Amino acid sequence: MTEATAIQPKHPTGTREEWLAARLKLLEAEKELTRRGDELAQRRQALPWVRIDKEYRFDTDEGDGSLADLFRGRSQLLVYHFMFGPDYAAGCLSCSAIADGFNGFVVHLANHDVTLCAVSRAPLPKLRAYKQRMGWTFPWASSSGTDFNFDFNIAVTEAQQRRGGSEYNYRRTHGFDAIPDPPPRHPHSEACGTDLKTYLRDRPGMSAFVLEGGVVYHTYSTYARGLDGLWGMHQWLDRAPRGRNEKGPWWLRHDEYGAR
Repeated sequence: MTEATAIQPKHPTGTREEWLAARLKLLEAEKELTRRGDELAQRRQALPWVRIDKEYRFDTDEGDGSLADLFRGRSQLLVYHFMFGPDYAAGCLSCSAIADGFNGFVVHLANHDVTLCAVSRAPLPKLRAYKQRMGWTFPWASSSGTDFNFDFNIAVTEAQQRRGGSEYNYRRTHGFDAIPDPPPRHPHSEACGTDLKTYLRDRPGMSAFVLEGGVVYHTYSTYARGLDGLWGMHQWLDRAPRGRNEKGPWWLRHDEYGAR
Protein backbone atom coordinates (compact mmCIF):
# COMPACT_ATOMS: atom_id res chain seq x y z
CA MET A 1 0.00 0.00 0.00
CA THR A 2 1.48 3.34 -1.03
CA GLU A 3 1.48 6.46 1.09
CA ALA A 4 -1.10 8.00 -1.26
CA THR A 5 -3.57 5.16 -0.81
CA ALA A 6 -2.98 4.51 2.92
CA ILE A 7 -6.08 4.85 5.07
CA GLN A 8 -5.72 7.91 7.26
CA PRO A 9 -6.72 7.63 10.94
CA LYS A 10 -9.63 9.69 12.21
CA HIS A 11 -7.44 11.01 15.01
CA PRO A 12 -5.38 14.14 14.23
CA THR A 13 -1.86 13.44 12.97
CA GLY A 14 1.21 15.65 12.79
CA THR A 15 4.96 15.85 12.47
CA ARG A 16 7.39 14.75 15.19
CA GLU A 17 8.07 18.43 15.94
CA GLU A 18 4.33 19.14 16.38
CA TRP A 19 3.98 16.08 18.59
CA LEU A 20 6.93 17.15 20.76
CA ALA A 21 5.57 20.66 21.25
CA ALA A 22 2.19 19.27 22.33
CA ARG A 23 3.88 16.68 24.53
CA LEU A 24 5.91 19.30 26.37
CA LYS A 25 2.75 21.28 27.13
CA LEU A 26 1.10 18.11 28.41
CA LEU A 27 4.19 17.35 30.51
CA GLU A 28 3.73 20.58 32.45
CA ALA A 29 0.12 19.63 33.19
CA GLU A 30 1.23 16.13 34.24
CA LYS A 31 3.83 17.59 36.59
CA GLU A 32 1.23 19.87 38.13
CA LEU A 33 -1.08 16.88 38.64
CA THR A 34 1.79 14.98 40.32
CA ARG A 35 2.49 17.91 42.64
CA ARG A 36 -1.21 18.17 43.43
CA GLY A 37 -1.32 14.45 44.11
CA ASP A 38 1.58 14.80 46.55
CA GLU A 39 -0.29 17.56 48.37
CA LEU A 40 -3.44 15.43 48.59
CA ALA A 41 -1.44 12.52 50.00
CA GLN A 42 -0.11 14.81 52.74
CA ARG A 43 -3.65 15.99 53.51
CA ARG A 44 -4.81 12.36 53.80
CA GLN A 45 -2.04 11.66 56.27
CA ALA A 46 -2.89 14.82 58.23
CA LEU A 47 -6.49 13.75 58.88
CA PRO A 48 -7.29 13.25 62.59
CA TRP A 49 -7.28 9.65 63.78
CA VAL A 50 -10.51 8.20 65.15
CA ARG A 51 -10.18 5.64 67.93
CA ILE A 52 -11.94 2.32 67.28
CA ASP A 53 -13.50 1.13 70.54
CA LYS A 54 -15.96 -1.33 69.02
CA GLU A 55 -14.87 -4.96 69.10
CA TYR A 56 -14.89 -6.52 65.62
CA ARG A 57 -14.17 -10.22 65.06
CA PHE A 58 -13.03 -11.78 61.79
CA ASP A 59 -12.59 -15.28 60.43
CA THR A 60 -9.09 -15.58 59.01
CA ASP A 61 -6.81 -18.35 57.81
CA GLU A 62 -5.17 -18.16 61.24
CA GLY A 63 -8.50 -18.50 63.07
CA ASP A 64 -10.77 -16.04 64.87
CA GLY A 65 -9.17 -12.61 65.18
CA SER A 66 -9.72 -9.00 66.11
CA LEU A 67 -9.17 -5.92 63.98
CA ALA A 68 -5.79 -5.54 65.68
CA ASP A 69 -4.92 -9.10 64.64
CA LEU A 70 -5.37 -8.17 60.99
CA PHE A 71 -2.29 -5.94 61.32
CA ARG A 72 -0.16 -9.11 61.59
CA GLY A 73 2.37 -7.44 63.86
CA ARG A 74 2.71 -4.27 61.80
CA SER A 75 1.60 -0.75 62.73
CA GLN A 76 -0.45 0.07 59.60
CA LEU A 77 -3.34 -1.75 57.97
CA LEU A 78 -4.95 -1.16 54.57
CA VAL A 79 -8.29 -2.91 54.15
CA TYR A 80 -9.78 -3.42 50.72
CA HIS A 81 -13.56 -3.78 51.11
CA PHE A 82 -14.04 -6.50 48.52
CA MET A 83 -17.61 -6.90 47.21
CA PHE A 84 -18.37 -10.52 48.06
CA GLY A 85 -21.68 -10.72 49.88
CA PRO A 86 -22.82 -13.80 51.79
CA ASP A 87 -25.21 -14.72 48.98
CA TYR A 88 -22.73 -14.25 46.13
CA ALA A 89 -21.49 -17.31 44.28
CA ALA A 90 -18.28 -15.48 43.25
CA GLY A 91 -16.53 -12.18 43.88
CA CYS A 92 -17.38 -8.90 42.14
CA LEU A 93 -15.82 -8.51 38.68
CA SER A 94 -14.49 -5.02 39.37
CA CYS A 95 -13.08 -5.91 42.78
CA SER A 96 -11.49 -8.98 41.20
CA ALA A 97 -9.78 -6.84 38.56
CA ILE A 98 -8.45 -4.51 41.25
CA ALA A 99 -7.31 -7.42 43.46
CA ASP A 100 -5.38 -8.99 40.58
CA GLY A 101 -2.63 -6.50 41.37
CA PHE A 102 -2.40 -7.24 45.10
CA ASN A 103 -0.11 -10.28 44.97
CA GLY A 104 2.72 -8.31 43.39
CA PHE A 105 2.98 -5.47 45.89
CA VAL A 106 1.62 -6.97 49.14
CA VAL A 107 5.12 -8.22 49.98
CA HIS A 108 6.59 -4.76 49.44
CA LEU A 109 3.99 -3.20 51.72
CA ALA A 110 4.63 -5.88 54.35
CA ASN A 111 8.30 -4.92 54.36
CA HIS A 112 7.38 -1.29 54.85
CA ASP A 113 5.32 -1.86 58.02
CA VAL A 114 1.99 -2.02 56.14
CA THR A 115 -0.37 -4.99 55.94
CA LEU A 116 -2.83 -5.21 53.07
CA CYS A 117 -5.90 -7.33 53.76
CA ALA A 118 -9.15 -7.80 51.88
CA VAL A 119 -12.34 -8.08 53.96
CA SER A 120 -15.70 -9.37 52.75
CA ARG A 121 -19.01 -10.47 54.28
CA ALA A 122 -19.00 -13.88 52.59
CA PRO A 123 -18.05 -16.79 54.85
CA LEU A 124 -14.40 -17.79 54.89
CA PRO A 125 -14.83 -21.09 52.95
CA LYS A 126 -16.27 -19.12 49.99
CA LEU A 127 -13.40 -16.66 50.13
CA ARG A 128 -10.82 -19.43 50.29
CA ALA A 129 -12.30 -21.26 47.31
CA TYR A 130 -12.44 -18.10 45.19
CA LYS A 131 -8.95 -17.06 46.28
CA GLN A 132 -7.62 -20.44 45.16
CA ARG A 133 -9.43 -20.14 41.83
CA MET A 134 -7.93 -16.71 41.20
CA GLY A 135 -4.43 -17.72 42.29
CA TRP A 136 -4.24 -15.06 44.99
CA THR A 137 -2.13 -15.27 48.14
CA PHE A 138 -2.85 -11.96 49.93
CA PRO A 139 -4.68 -12.09 53.31
CA TRP A 140 -8.47 -12.16 53.07
CA ALA A 141 -10.71 -12.12 56.13
CA SER A 142 -14.43 -12.70 56.54
CA SER A 143 -16.49 -10.19 58.52
CA SER A 144 -19.53 -12.46 58.36
CA GLY A 145 -22.01 -11.79 61.15
CA THR A 146 -20.36 -8.54 62.26
CA ASP A 147 -21.16 -4.84 61.86
CA PHE A 148 -17.80 -4.01 60.29
CA ASN A 149 -18.98 -3.55 56.69
CA PHE A 150 -22.12 -1.70 57.78
CA ASP A 151 -20.23 0.64 60.10
CA PHE A 152 -17.86 1.60 57.29
CA ASN A 153 -20.77 2.22 54.89
CA ILE A 154 -19.93 -0.45 52.35
CA ALA A 155 -22.91 -2.71 53.09
CA VAL A 156 -26.62 -2.25 53.72
CA THR A 157 -29.21 -4.61 55.10
CA GLU A 158 -32.24 -5.67 53.10
CA ALA A 159 -34.40 -3.53 55.39
CA GLN A 160 -32.18 -0.48 54.82
CA GLN A 161 -32.36 -1.10 51.10
CA ARG A 162 -36.16 -1.19 51.19
CA ARG A 163 -36.30 2.08 53.14
CA GLY A 164 -33.83 3.73 50.73
CA GLY A 165 -31.56 6.67 51.23
CA SER A 166 -28.53 4.81 52.57
CA GLU A 167 -25.13 6.47 52.88
CA TYR A 168 -22.28 5.79 50.48
CA ASN A 169 -19.25 7.86 49.53
CA TYR A 170 -20.06 10.44 52.24
CA ARG A 171 -23.53 11.31 51.00
CA ARG A 172 -27.04 10.01 51.20
CA THR A 173 -27.90 8.24 48.01
CA HIS A 174 -30.94 6.59 46.49
CA GLY A 175 -29.03 5.31 43.49
CA PHE A 176 -28.26 1.95 45.05
CA ASP A 177 -31.73 1.53 46.52
CA ALA A 178 -34.19 2.61 43.84
CA ILE A 179 -34.36 -0.77 42.11
CA PRO A 180 -37.73 -2.01 40.84
CA ASP A 181 -39.25 -5.43 41.47
CA PRO A 182 -38.31 -7.66 39.87
CA PRO A 183 -34.81 -6.18 39.59
CA PRO A 184 -33.45 -5.74 36.07
CA ARG A 185 -30.76 -8.04 34.77
CA HIS A 186 -27.20 -6.81 35.10
CA PRO A 187 -24.06 -8.59 33.84
CA HIS A 188 -22.09 -7.96 37.03
CA SER A 189 -24.75 -9.23 39.42
CA GLU A 190 -25.34 -12.26 37.18
CA ALA A 191 -21.59 -12.91 37.14
CA CYS A 192 -21.78 -13.13 40.93
CA GLY A 193 -24.71 -15.54 40.75
CA THR A 194 -27.23 -13.18 42.31
CA ASP A 195 -29.86 -10.57 41.48
CA LEU A 196 -29.11 -6.85 41.30
CA LYS A 197 -30.67 -5.96 44.66
CA THR A 198 -28.67 -8.59 46.50
CA TYR A 199 -25.53 -7.62 44.61
CA LEU A 200 -25.85 -3.94 45.58
CA ARG A 201 -26.12 -4.65 49.30
CA ASP A 202 -22.32 -4.72 49.20
CA ARG A 203 -20.19 -1.91 47.82
CA PRO A 204 -16.49 -1.32 47.14
CA GLY A 205 -14.09 0.77 49.18
CA MET A 206 -10.86 0.85 51.13
CA SER A 207 -10.01 1.93 54.64
CA ALA A 208 -6.75 2.64 56.45
CA PHE A 209 -5.98 2.01 60.11
CA VAL A 210 -3.03 2.52 62.44
CA LEU A 211 -2.13 0.62 65.62
CA GLU A 212 -0.44 2.71 68.27
CA GLY A 213 -0.12 2.06 71.99
CA GLY A 214 -2.29 -1.03 71.65
CA VAL A 215 -5.18 1.06 70.23
CA VAL A 216 -6.54 0.87 66.68
CA TYR A 217 -7.41 4.14 64.96
CA HIS A 218 -9.28 4.70 61.70
CA THR A 219 -7.38 7.16 59.51
CA TYR A 220 -8.93 7.17 56.03
CA SER A 221 -11.59 5.63 53.78
CA THR A 222 -12.45 6.10 50.12
CA TYR A 223 -15.11 4.70 47.82
CA ALA A 224 -16.38 4.60 44.22
CA ARG A 225 -14.09 6.61 41.88
CA GLY A 226 -11.77 7.16 44.84
CA LEU A 227 -10.55 3.63 44.15
CA ASP A 228 -9.37 4.48 40.61
CA GLY A 229 -5.79 4.91 41.73
CA LEU A 230 -5.76 1.36 43.11
CA TRP A 231 -7.04 -0.11 39.83
CA GLY A 232 -3.80 -0.78 37.97
CA MET A 233 -5.59 -1.75 34.75
CA HIS A 234 -7.10 1.72 34.44
CA GLN A 235 -3.76 3.44 35.06
CA TRP A 236 -2.35 1.63 32.03
CA LEU A 237 -5.44 2.27 29.90
CA ASP A 238 -5.28 6.00 30.68
CA ARG A 239 -1.91 5.97 28.90
CA ALA A 240 -3.02 3.85 25.95
CA PRO A 241 -3.82 5.56 22.60
CA ARG A 242 -7.60 5.12 22.95
CA GLY A 243 -7.76 5.42 26.74
CA ARG A 244 -10.36 3.43 28.63
CA ASN A 245 -12.53 3.31 25.50
CA GLU A 246 -15.49 2.06 27.55
CA LYS A 247 -19.15 1.83 26.62
CA GLY A 248 -20.13 0.15 29.85
CA PRO A 249 -18.56 -2.66 31.87
CA TRP A 250 -16.42 -4.86 29.60
CA TRP A 251 -14.02 -6.63 31.93
CA LEU A 252 -14.24 -10.22 33.15
CA ARG A 253 -12.37 -12.29 35.69
CA HIS A 254 -8.89 -13.05 34.40
CA ASP A 255 -9.71 -16.74 33.91
CA GLU A 256 -12.87 -16.03 31.88
CA TYR A 257 -11.64 -14.13 28.82
CA GLY A 258 -10.93 -17.16 26.71
CA ALA A 259 -14.43 -18.51 27.30
CA ARG A 260 -16.35 -15.64 25.73
